[in-house]
Amino acid sequence: MNLKDHLLAQIALNGPMSVADFMTECLLNPKFGYYTTRDPLGAQGDFTTAPEISQMFGEMIGLALAQSWMDQDKPDRFILAELGPGRGTLMADILRATSSVSGFHEAAEIVLFEASPALRDRQAQSLSGHNPRWIDMLTDLPDAPLLLVANEFFDALPVRQFIRDGDSWCERLIGAQGESLTYGLGPNTAQVALTDRMIDTQDGDLVELCAAAIPILTVIAGRIATYGGAGLIVDYGDWHSLGDTFQALQSHERVDPLQAPGRADLTAHVDFEPLAIAARAAGCAHTKLTPQGMFLERLGITARAQALAAPLGGSELETLIAAHRRLTHPEEMGNLFKVLGLYPSYAAPPPGLEP
Repeated sequence: MNLKDHLLAQIALNGPMSVADFMTECLLNPKFGYYTTRDPLGAQGDFTTAPEISQMFGEMIGLALAQSWMDQDKPDRFILAELGPGRGTLMADILRATSSVSGFHEAAEIVLFEASPALRDRQAQSLSGHNPRWIDMLTDLPDAPLLLVANEFFDALPVRQFIRDGDSWCERLIGAQGESLTYGLGPNTAQVALTDRMIDTQDGDLVELCAAAIPILTVIAGRIATYGGAGLIVDYGDWHSLGDTFQALQSHERVDPLQAPGRADLTAHVDFEPLAIAARAAGCAHTKLTPQGMFLERLGITARAQALAAPLGGSELETLIAAHRRLTHPEEMGNLFKVLGLYPSYAAPPPGLEP
């Protein structure tokens, strides 16, 4: 049996499933799930994240977090955490960039939130010598100031999709037609969580809801509000979700999400507005949503690129220039990816971001 057969059997038994349940099965099924069975990153994988493009990304993130630590009087113990750390590349770059910040490493306890056994093994290799530890639930974060980064984490959380039908909504579901997976619609029902979307939508508009994001954000924001620290959430998306952003990537190319369950990465654009609302509800301040390119430029990525470029030539220099462009240019990752910063109401926002 493969994952498609498993899904078809589930649908035959229980009826059509939500997009959220489909994503959860495809990504995290213990036997067939995409994240539980492979390392999906890099040239040989299905997608590449900013830390894999260039060390400059992690260096800027690290120095921003270190500045927040200094701005909050250098607590002698804090949690340096990452959600969905991939291969551990971002955390390794953060630690290298902050190695000269006096007292930072001595005070840091590295905690990683990762569901994939395959990626945990890669993270252990990347961070050998730094003694990271892994948690299965965010409520296991120790009671201490929290410096946290989540890069391309929230986009992989499962979303439900709803299509407006008059004053109600029909949920987009995934069912079966013979041996094929197909989209369909559930019954017309009211959706309390979408009451506010009656204002800005019309009949036929599709809206995505990521219920899983709110409890995660609430825990993070609550820790920062209570103990201090800062959080940086970096992902593709925008302030207010509208339209179908559910997508699959396989070998760096977009594919039909229903054609290769368990063999392609599934994501959806992040709606940052509910995250900000959840942060405020937890007593935590948040920054303006800022394009990644602007954030990195404010932190000095161009000066860092120039320093790295000085001894280079030929293809190495071309690679560095291309990496800088990809991270910052508006037509590449610079505008598509956004940054939301979290911080205590009594403190300064993380560098590169505005209140």
